[in-house]
Amino acid sequence: MSSSGTRGTASDTGGTQRGDTRPGSDPAAAGSGLRTAAGILTAGFALGAAELVAAPIGSGSAPLTALGGTVVDHTPDSVREWVIGLVGTNDKLVLFILMAAVAVIVAAFAGRIEQSRRPAGSVLFAVFGLAAAGIAVTRPGASWTWALPSVIGVGLAIVVLRGLTRRIEAYESKVADREGEIASGAAVSASPEGATEAARSASAASGPATAGDEVGSGAMTSGSSAEIDRRGLMRALVGVGALAAAAGVAGRFIGSKLHSVSAERATVQLPVAPSPEPPIDPAADLRIPGLTPYLTANRNFYRIDTALTVPQVSTETWTLRVHGMVDREIRLGYADLKARRPIERLVTLTCVSNPVGGDLVGNARWLGYSLADLLAEAGPHPDADMVLSRSVDGFTAGSPLATLTDGRDAMLAIGMNGEPLPIEHGYPVRLVVPGLYGYVSATKWVTDIEITRFDRAQAYWTQRGWSERGPIKTGTRIDTPKDGASVGGNRISVAGVAWAQHRGINAVEVQIDDGPWQSARLAAEPTIDTWRQWVYDWTPTAGTHTLRARATDGTGQVQTAVVQDVVPDGATGYPSVTVRVG
Repeated sequence: MSSSGTRGTASDTGGTQRGDTRPGSDPAAAGSGLRTAAGILTAGFALGAAELVAAPIGSGSAPLTALGGTVVDHTPDSVREWVIGLVGTNDKLVLFILMAAVAVIVAAFAGRIEQSRRPAGSVLFAVFGLAAAGIAVTRPGASWTWALPSVIGVGLAIVVLRGLTRRIEAYESKVADREGEIASGAAVSASPEGATEAARSASAASGPATAGDEVGSGAMTSGSSAEIDRRGLMRALVGVGALAAAAGVAGRFIGSKLHSVSAERATVQLPVAPSPEPPIDPAADLRIPGLTPYLTANRNFYRIDTALTVPQVSTETWTLRVHGMVDREIRLGYADLKARRPIERLVTLTCVSNPVGGDLVGNARWLGYSLADLLAEAGPHPDADMVLSRSVDGFTAGSPLATLTDGRDAMLAIGMNGEPLPIEHGYPVRLVVPGLYGYVSATKWVTDIEITRFDRAQAYWTQRGWSERGPIKTGTRIDTPKDGASVGGNRISVAGVAWAQHRGINAVEVQIDDGPWQSARLAAEPTIDTWRQWVYDWTPTAGTHTLRARATDGTGQVQTAVVQDVVPDGATGYPSVTVRVG
């Protein structure tokens, strides 16, 4: 009796220890987790496949890039400026992370609602795919082929999701059958008939199997089958994830090889300006620890633009058209531009999004060609007052015609600090205009210049409520000591940079707490078109102190104390830092 009873119990125990069929397991819960994973991995597969399809077409046609560009174009200024103030030049990375998070949530939901008889998740995928395709074909420079990455990627993803869903449902069915068999076996063993059957079996230990043995054996078979299905399903999910990653990486790699101009840029020989900028006066750089160098290295130069992926423009295909309210339309290729007389100038650029005391400002040595000369050749009409420059990615900037032709060295730049323009800074050609914020002048990858009027055209940021003209305001920044620093010593160098491009800096003053304004020592000023370093030698007292700075430009105008946000034409106010001495 003992032998027979033990055999029946062992059969039941063995059956319930296999795979996901443990006693108390929830088939629905197990399946929902797999469905969520299937949705997310399928979305990854869609994006990876789309990247691969986008490789020969252009990176801008990839769904995330096209959607991201549209988000950038329609993000409220307050949100955009808040993000830039929070993460600085990492704003594009943050946008991609947020889009990926949304994609994961939508994909997880799609996976959970997908069924073999009711493909709700597939429909959701299709809606998003068609929307992405529609958005892609409306992007600047797009053609109908830009819809292909989204359509093909989502189409393949739906096939994958349908296949995974069928396998998940088969697995769920077998787990449910196993649970039913276990419950049925338990009911048989607990009934009087089951007990009588067990007693009869005791008289012949080597006799035929009992009803309980038959149920246990069936449960073992179902459990083994469910375990096999589970393993196969997990392999399928891993395979989809691996394919998604491989397709995405391959797409980016192939796209880079097909479209990258890095190799071309490395071969570009810059011309030598007949009248190059003289060597920088050593006295222009005070070389104080913590103080920003006079020249900003290319790798450290700030980058703020609307391009989610850096345009790859070859010198072989680059052209510039000058047209509109002119006597003569002009078209130039890169070779035509290089045949002109080059100029070299030191110019500090400033972003209008730079907060008071911010770092969205940089100084470089630029090599290029006079924009004023080119405009003069075109012959602007007397009533024209605006130069609308356009980038290859569709960005536009509206510059006052009078500013570009007043004698300042506005240029079509091809070189930066002795190198061809870095690709992310506008290679092969960009605009550089001293004294104007970048949003109205510093068009990268420029391909079109239209002479028009401010009452007939609006540029990218003007359409979004920013000022039309954008002259740079007098500003300064305290580089050292840093805000919140603990400092010591009998003498502390309070140092920074000040700028008022095309007006120059005549003075910088520092205020300690609420004391009087005291003059700082200025570095040499090679040109009024760049920033100027300054330092104040402070003999501190112990305790916590607030330091402020203000600049006076070359016209005698003192930097305003009025606090204003960056919108609509640049921030104002005094920069300040709080430090603890002792």
